[in-house]
Amino acid sequence: MSAADDKISTPISKQTLDATSAAPASGPSSASAATPDSAVSKSKNQEKNEAKRKAKMEKFLAKQAAMQASAGNSSSTGAKKDKKKAKEAQPDVAAATAAAATTAAPAVVTPKGEKKDMSQPMASAYDPIAVESSWYDWWEKQGFFDPKTEANGDISPKGKFVISTPPPNVTGKLHIGHALFIAIQDSLVRWNRMRGLTTLFVPGSDHAGISTQVVVEKQLYKQNLTRHDLGREAFVDKVWEWKEEYGRSIMDQIRLLGASYDWSRERFTLDHVLSRATFETFVRLYDDGIIYRSSRLVNWCHKLNTTLSNLEVQKLEIPGRTLMSVPGYPANEKFEFGVLVHFAYKVENSDERIVVATTRIETMLGDTAIAVHPDDERYKHLHGKFVTHPFVDRRIPIIADAEGVDMQFGTGAVKITPAHDPNDYQMGKRHNLEFINLLNEDGTYNENAGPYAGVLRFHVRKQIVEDLKAKGLYVDTTENPMTVPICEKSKDIIEPMMKPQWWVQCKDLAEPAIQAVRDGRLDITPQASEKEWFHWLENIQDWCVSRQLWWGHRIPAYFVRISGQENDPNDDSFWVVGRTQDEARLRAAEKFPGVEFELEQDPDVLDTWFSSGLWPFAVMGWPENTEDYKKYYPTTLLETGWDILFFWVARMVMLGMYLTGEVPFSKVFCHAMVRDAHGRKMSKSLGNVIDPVDVVNGITLPELFAKLESGNLDPREVVKAKAGQKEDFPNGIPQCGSDALRFALCAYTSAGRDVNLNILRVDGYRKFCNKLWNATRFALMKLGDDFVPATEAVLTGKESLAERWILHRLNVAVRDVNSALSEMNFMAATTSVHSFWLYELCDVYIEYIKPITEPEARNSALQTLYTCLDQGLKLLHPFMPYVTEELWQRLPRRASESSPSISLTAFPEPRDDYENPQAVTDFELVTSIAKSGRSLTASYNVLSKSTFYISNANDAIFAFTSAQADGIATLIKGCQTITALKPGEAVPAGCAVVSVNEEVSMHLLVRGRVNIDQEVGNLEKKIAKTVKLKDALLTKTNIANYEQTVPADVREANSTKLSNYDAEVEALQTAIKTFLTLKGSE
Repeated sequence: MSAADDKISTPISKQTLDATSAAPASGPSSASAATPDSAVSKSKNQEKNEAKRKAKMEKFLAKQAAMQASAGNSSSTGAKKDKKKAKEAQPDVAAATAAAATTAAPAVVTPKGEKKDMSQPMASAYDPIAVESSWYDWWEKQGFFDPKTEANGDISPKGKFVISTPPPNVTGKLHIGHALFIAIQDSLVRWNRMRGLTTLFVPGSDHAGISTQVVVEKQLYKQNLTRHDLGREAFVDKVWEWKEEYGRSIMDQIRLLGASYDWSRERFTLDHVLSRATFETFVRLYDDGIIYRSSRLVNWCHKLNTTLSNLEVQKLEIPGRTLMSVPGYPANEKFEFGVLVHFAYKVENSDERIVVATTRIETMLGDTAIAVHPDDERYKHLHGKFVTHPFVDRRIPIIADAEGVDMQFGTGAVKITPAHDPNDYQMGKRHNLEFINLLNEDGTYNENAGPYAGVLRFHVRKQIVEDLKAKGLYVDTTENPMTVPICEKSKDIIEPMMKPQWWVQCKDLAEPAIQAVRDGRLDITPQASEKEWFHWLENIQDWCVSRQLWWGHRIPAYFVRISGQENDPNDDSFWVVGRTQDEARLRAAEKFPGVEFELEQDPDVLDTWFSSGLWPFAVMGWPENTEDYKKYYPTTLLETGWDILFFWVARMVMLGMYLTGEVPFSKVFCHAMVRDAHGRKMSKSLGNVIDPVDVVNGITLPELFAKLESGNLDPREVVKAKAGQKEDFPNGIPQCGSDALRFALCAYTSAGRDVNLNILRVDGYRKFCNKLWNATRFALMKLGDDFVPATEAVLTGKESLAERWILHRLNVAVRDVNSALSEMNFMAATTSVHSFWLYELCDVYIEYIKPITEPEARNSALQTLYTCLDQGLKLLHPFMPYVTEELWQRLPRRASESSPSISLTAFPEPRDDYENPQAVTDFELVTSIAKSGRSLTASYNVLSKSTFYISNANDAIFAFTSAQADGIATLIKGCQTITALKPGEAVPAGCAVVSVNEEVSMHLLVRGRVNIDQEVGNLEKKIAKTVKLKDALLTKTNIANYEQTVPADVREANSTKLSNYDAEVEALQTAIKTFLTLKGSE
């Protein structure tokens, strides 16, 4: 629910036909594909694309050659050695695109809505655009996102999971906040769908009254027109045209990110369903005395010419005197804020003066009292007297007020302007003062300002100081820290102003919302947001719902103008409401029987948040008792940004509980705000705003510049923004794909308030997708065309240690992901599944089983590999829907698997038979030996054709390492042979050694490949270091009462460490002897 005012023009490349594998964007492609002409066209397109690929590759190779030449030249001068690491790490977008083109699979056309042809060979490398094309259209056409109920229509016995998505504004492009909530919400929806719950994910959009109207008015300004030139009806029609033209684009962008919405239930806050609910709510609340009409202070924005709620007003803190520009005035004209202007009023019929001070000197034209404290001795003699206004014909009373006056502050006298200050308004009510409005809606002063009528408010500010000086009433100007109210949308200075408006009495609505959180019916996460919930609702003020706009729900209230009478529109008794004009007419006839009258509908519209506050139940058909309403309301979760907790969430809860008797959702999860990699708030002027479509499709730096130039930034800000983009994205933004972006945003999500998004991290997850791609591609080659997976993923009892280990690790990942998602800990969930795939399945198990050739063992290893791929892809699917669907569709199926899509398969659950802690313990020795081997090759720089020996302390460990030797060899890059030595068997001369534990040592043959004297010196240093560590530990263990004061587990760990130190020293000493022997033999 954020405001983004720009139109959408970014193309959705996944939904266009490209040379990789894409669905046509529109039209009957399946029919045209069958014609001879289309075949010729296809051939021409292929030739054209191939030419583009060659051109890109030539450009890439030329660039690489130039870089190498440049590197050669700079090697002697060292001129470029101080380049920033971040810039060096930035991927080159053009190069990456060219490289991807050379590895793409043959072009395949998938008719829109049809399933991809998975019989084509896999590309040699992952291409996100090719992989992510077509799947969404197929999912949507197949109805995979519809809620799945029992045969009789009931909710699944496993329960329901329902989210009514926060509706994005139709005004703008998708921004990174949208991408974040889609990533989070869709991960949960897909997870629950796979768990067998009846899931419903309701899409929709918000009409965004102010933002949308402003966008369309800007278009009219370019044609030298205003909305008033068109008239209300024509202007609203124009906005509807704009909404239909551009509002669809944001939904296409949402599809791009893979959100599994049930599009058949898409809603818009101005459609007939939501409009009916909105008018029903207004009338009910009016009839119940909760909505009322009153002339009160409102926050008025002169730039937008409308009222704003308190939540739409930003509070700008300034420390003292500050010169500021104001919208509606020349850009070079500045006005003074952060000061107190002291001036004097003359006491009537006296030589005395009372000095007062104000931060808004222009408002003194509306002063109707001077307040002093009743106990202030300085002014007791003036109680009940008057001062005279120097510029208008007005006597101003001096009143005593203990509540609003601090006699220790300033002069102890306070000017009171009830019609233009919230505090003064309350005092005006207490003392029945006159309320004098000074302002016209356009920001000029009205006739009540006397000689200043028709002058802009801040020009009055400047002039009145000069006029006070001329009259000898000016005293001083002093610095004063203050808060300046700013319109969130226009950046105009907000003016408190008296206007008759419609208000919602919130105090009684807030109490049930507070209690719902206190008694646990509504859970708010993180807890900091819960505390803010209580603070805001316990201090809630009435809500002004009138907006002086044309785009929105026109308020269903009507002024009854009785024939022959001069009725005052400010008299509330002449107003009626009605769901329709006919109903309003009936109500008016009942209220004023036997008279002729005309109805004049209030020209204002309702605050956008009023209709949005009905979202969770109105989208289900309320106020009708529809099947959806009965089945899916209340919803399960409301996931949103903490910044609209009160704008929107609190209002949904208040209105939902009052109108339906139910808390509209059982949980609120407030996600973090996305900032740039440096922690700065994203701002167009900084050039750090990230369009998620650019991250998905990739964009060059010149293209980023072009987007800035086509926007509405000031030319000076464009220069600044370009500098920011060049700093952050020197090579543009690489093509990452939706999966990588979704995964990154989930991986960032924690209980914190901010996310510092680094595009390099997103690109890292694209590389992770490539790892998945390559691992699955390799596995499919290993499995072969004739591989048939077992009917069920059950153990045979013949699994090797590596199989038992990887199945246990799979089980841990399954348990951790399910647990983390149930707790909405997305960082933990993504970390767990990422670690399983990368560090356990790819880096260890797949490598470990490569040398297995014995048929029975090989088949067992491949069955386990299949289980890990199948279950691993399902674990990943909620976060990365596209690549997991593509890869899963290429896997053979178990006979027990009937799901057409991975999105409908059963999500993995922990299995008792896979739990095997002993296998983990045993296999840790395997990985430790391999790690020791890698350490040796790195230490001695023997990186190829390495030969290893494993020395074993006893027969049992010898049997173990012998059985695992071939597998260990696969985990050491460059290992040629590895031999397990029997207990007592001599290690061949010329070997370096590292102790794995007290029973196992790893030896690398280095004879003839290293400098022996240097290695002996290194070993002696290692011995000295190990002895030092041992001595330090012995000092800790030799303290008095060690056995009694130190816990047993710590003593055991220390004992193991001492044994390992001894074993390491012994192994190192043996290695020295071996080197010396080797040297002697030379």
